[in-house]
Amino acid sequence: MKKDEINIKSALQGLVIDLLFWSYLWGCLYYLAHNWLGLILNYKYLIMLAMFSSGLFYLTGDSIGRKYFFPSHLTSRKWFKTLWGWLIIFSLLITFVVGWDIVEINPYKFFTKFKNAGGITSGIFDPSIIGYELQTESLEKLAEQNLPEEIIEELKKISGRKYTTRKVFSRELEKRLDPAAYDKYKQPILKSAIKNTEMLNKALTTLAETIFLALLATVLAIPLAFILSFFAARNLMPKTFLGNTIYVLIRTVATIFRSIEAIVWAIIFSVWVGIGPFAGMLALMIHSVAALTKLYSEQIENIDSGPVEAVRATGASTLQIWIFAVIPQIISPYLAFTIYRWDINVRMATIVGFVGGGGIGLLLLQQQQLLRWHNVGLIIWLIAAVVWSMDMISAKVRAKLSEM
Repeated sequence: MKKDEINIKSALQGLVIDLLFWSYLWGCLYYLAHNWLGLILNYKYLIMLAMFSSGLFYLTGDSIGRKYFFPSHLTSRKWFKTLWGWLIIFSLLITFVVGWDIVEINPYKFFTKFKNAGGITSGIFDPSIIGYELQTESLEKLAEQNLPEEIIEELKKISGRKYTTRKVFSRELEKRLDPAAYDKYKQPILKSAIKNTEMLNKALTTLAETIFLALLATVLAIPLAFILSFFAARNLMPKTFLGNTIYVLIRTVATIFRSIEAIVWAIIFSVWVGIGPFAGMLALMIHSVAALTKLYSEQIENIDSGPVEAVRATGASTLQIWIFAVIPQIISPYLAFTIYRWDINVRMATIVGFVGGGGIGLLLLQQQQLLRWHNVGLIIWLIAAVVWSMDMISAKVRAKLSEM
């Protein structure tokens, strides 16, 4: 009787899988027919087609559901000699085609619209490290050097304007002066211009803000995740109603919080506490608690049970078992996970800044919206340098910890 129940369960599971598969396949085919041919079909007909197809192929004994849950002599053959094997290949091809259409992939645009990226490309290759500006004292110096009055008057028109790079400033001079005057007076004008590192200073300040934002988010997440991980480990929780409830509750909450991306949390906290690094820190902390709880608890589940049983045999309490039998086995991997999480948070801190989470991401968004591509280029290089440095450092530290 028990074997019959198992067979019925397997048969139902196989039928459900076939129904889901054919619903997906007919849905993809209808999407393509609707988009390319303008076909309009009531959804009830798609459901009927899915039910008919799943039932028909299930009864033939050569379907995907039968293969994995209720095998027949037809499903035991090599995949390329079976219907279910070719159905999987066909579904993968259809999935690729539907994905291509939904994402609107257009190689022609990619190869012919590169000129649209001219601004950001020039900004990356010529970042705004030193800015140039003509001020009153600059014009006075040029007048002392006996520059023609008409050139001084032309330069007064751009006095007070800030130029992000030497190249941008030179291009502006070239537009305003005739070629002969430009060639003759370019160097004196460049020397008299006031140089500043205003953008570089601002970018470095927000970069430091980003690093500390990520650091605090990680540090504040560690104790919460550390404690929760013991209650989220299956091998440590008693097989009682209360133990199972706590385990399932913490695992579920951690999964939900982890599935909500940090950028979404940043939007929530930007409304809650206002735009700034505090909102970004809270967003990364919540996401880090959920992620570290999962990583920590899985590490606990993989510990050697021998020391746990030995300490338990002495009559030790649950807390004593955790302290003397569990923690010594997880210190090194916990530190490795924590450093890796900080590395992730530094990168994610840039993204949360785009939605009001503060840091260099917010500055990047502002400069991009103002089309100041040379400033954008500077910020991109700084972010890349920090991420690269963090990646190298964290990789070495984690390698050392794994050897302990």
